[in-house]
Amino acid sequence: MAVNLPLPQAENLNPVAGVELGWAEAGIRKANRKDVLVVRVAEGSTVAGVFTRNRFCAAPVQVCREHLAAGKGIRALVVNTGNANAGTGQLGLANARATCDALAAKLGITTDQVLPFSTGVILEQLPVDRLVAALPAAIANARPDNWLAAAESIMTTDTQPKAASRTVQIDGKTVTLSGISKGAGMIRPNMATMLGFIATDATVAQPVLQALVSHAADHSFNSITIDGDTSTNDSFVLIATGKSGAATIERTEGAAFEALRDAVTALAQELAQMIVRDGEGATKLMTIRVEGGKDVAECRQIAYAVAHSPLVKTAFYASDPNLGRILAAVGYAGVDDLDVDRVNLWLDDVWVARDGGRNPDYLEEDGQRVMKQAEITVRIALGRGQAEATVWTCDLSHDYVSINADYRS
Repeated sequence: MAVNLPLPQAENLNPVAGVELGWAEAGIRKANRKDVLVVRVAEGSTVAGVFTRNRFCAAPVQVCREHLAAGKGIRALVVNTGNANAGTGQLGLANARATCDALAAKLGITTDQVLPFSTGVILEQLPVDRLVAALPAAIANARPDNWLAAAESIMTTDTQPKAASRTVQIDGKTVTLSGISKGAGMIRPNMATMLGFIATDATVAQPVLQALVSHAADHSFNSITIDGDTSTNDSFVLIATGKSGAATIERTEGAAFEALRDAVTALAQELAQMIVRDGEGATKLMTIRVEGGKDVAECRQIAYAVAHSPLVKTAFYASDPNLGRILAAVGYAGVDDLDVDRVNLWLDDVWVARDGGRNPDYLEEDGQRVMKQAEITVRIALGRGQAEATVWTCDLSHDYVSINADYRS
């Protein structure tokens, strides 16, 4: 059961002019479920992405990087769930390319205008014949209003689809953004998320779009963790179709760029937090905010140390205010010149630790009150600068172990 996460409604997800989405049931891993997604992108669109830094990156990630670098103009995306096509060697690469070949032939475009994505079990070969056989059905039902079905078609251990939309005014024009994401476990992105896709009808030059997707990833998908594991398949892609009528955004400055940057980042944050709310076995959403650091890097380093700690996460699951575990994580985060006598800690509105020690006014029943909430903010003040960073995570429950122990069953 996701933490305070209502199911998305199809009528609340806005079509983006220039994007059509279609799904199919290929039986990649399980029968009778949506597991293939095709996204058609209008000619003239710009597309940018960021991908996993895991050295065992999946075959489709390698192909995506190649095709984006080719600069031919991306016209389609193809996504499968149930099989990650990772740890599959040269045959895995051949299968990813064969998928692109097949979709390109059916759409009348070139192979390097297709981006492939896979998610699911690692170290097993992709059943490419089943995937290719499903492409005609996915193409046939491609529609601009298929965002909810698209979100359903990329799920693995997710308990519900993740999708959202918003609009923003740019140059007097209404610009639409819609996006989907998936992920519930193996989440500690080092660039983006398990899979995330956002489309907008804004007009954006390619270099600006790349800067925009990197900024959005850094402030959203790069700021979440469920279990500290960086996937082999993490991908976050941003599509700009240019159909809104707004002027082309050609520089990484100015009111138009800032409005779109903020809208894309806010949508990415919403999608990223959906992943944490739906973390495998999650019962609580925790916001870890570190402030007063020398730079953002050390703030994020400390925030992740707290967010990754199994002892911290299990204490939150049990609603046990064993908050010394948080200070321990701050201490071992690797900031060697940290003056612990200047560290302060709050749990929501409760001041727990003051100047490196227990706040004399702190009462355990106050900590217990906050720990019982479904959403909790941990605020850590370092007292050494002006930088800050926020990371979102969830607790660690019995169900997390059960889900991952039975994942391939």
